[in-house]
Amino acid sequence: MGFVMNQEKVFNILKKPSIYGSNVKRVDVIQTHISYVFLTGKYVYKIKKPVNFGFLDFSTLEKRKYFCEEELKLNRRLCPQIYLDVVSITKKNDDLELNGSGEVIEYALKMKEFPQEKIISNLIKKDKVDKKIIEKICDVLVDFYKKSERSKEIDTFGTVKIIKKNTDENFEQTESVIGVTISQDVFDFIKDKTNAFLNDKKDVFDKRISDGFICDCHGDLHTGNIVILDEKVCIFDCIEFNKRFRYSDVASDIAFLAMDLEYQGYSDLSNYLVEKYVQKSGDLGIFTVLNFYKCYRAYVRGKVTSFILNDPGVSEDKKTEARNTAQKYFALAHSYI
Repeated sequence: MGFVMNQEKVFNILKKPSIYGSNVKRVDVIQTHISYVFLTGKYVYKIKKPVNFGFLDFSTLEKRKYFCEEELKLNRRLCPQIYLDVVSITKKNDDLELNGSGEVIEYALKMKEFPQEKIISNLIKKDKVDKKIIEKICDVLVDFYKKSERSKEIDTFGTVKIIKKNTDENFEQTESVIGVTISQDVFDFIKDKTNAFLNDKKDVFDKRISDGFICDCHGDLHTGNIVILDEKVCIFDCIEFNKRFRYSDVASDIAFLAMDLEYQGYSDLSNYLVEKYVQKSGDLGIFTVLNFYKCYRAYVRGKVTSFILNDPGVSEDKKTEARNTAQKYFALAHSYI
């Protein structure tokens, strides 16, 4: 309750180095549409914004605590060396402390900080991502999918019914940005072709289920969520807030990363990713749904980036950048049709 009512005040206090101990001299802040991330040099503290987008609900303190704990547990599957703990933020006499004795007003996920320049999305800008790194990523992913949880419940998330729920939600939630980040014609075209594919290809999606390719995936597999530490691949920041986005066909994960590489102009690395994934996993059937999921993933990125336009805490320059980025993602989604 306190964080919702005094969000700006709490945010400003958490920017102060003194909160994190005498050894911290500077705090850098990264803001997304759903979180604030405070980088202190050695550790990172991630706080969820009190938002409710329907598919994501962090509106109460109890929910934010629960999803911090889920984020810790799920991300330890692929990145145990980074994800450390969930800590409370307490208030006593108008002072805030980490794990203090006062009233708990917020929770934060505590992580080990790593150099931002080691993230794939930053390395690729300097042409430091090659096929060797892509192959390492494939090795990690193929092993991860082999070990990932499977069940009859999880299989239902690979059905046309659930997939259509996801795509319908995307279209409903982007109606407000028609004419802003996506044109009416492109919106209608992608929606019509998506629905036609789902209607005509039920047997294809059913085969993906029977072949065992639906499991507990990462859900947000793009270059900004992969870091190289000591020459090892660490994939972080999986979807914790909605099983519907994490329980999916492995093709949806692979398509996301392949799409992201293409968005950044690296079609050769994208093609190599898919080639190596198929070679190492034996999943030849991925080609029956790959472009569908690339379209879906590009559209999601366009949607999520468009949400930034409604955030009062984001500057006009950042909103202009977000508008351009969203337009490019929607154009890429259109190209996959």
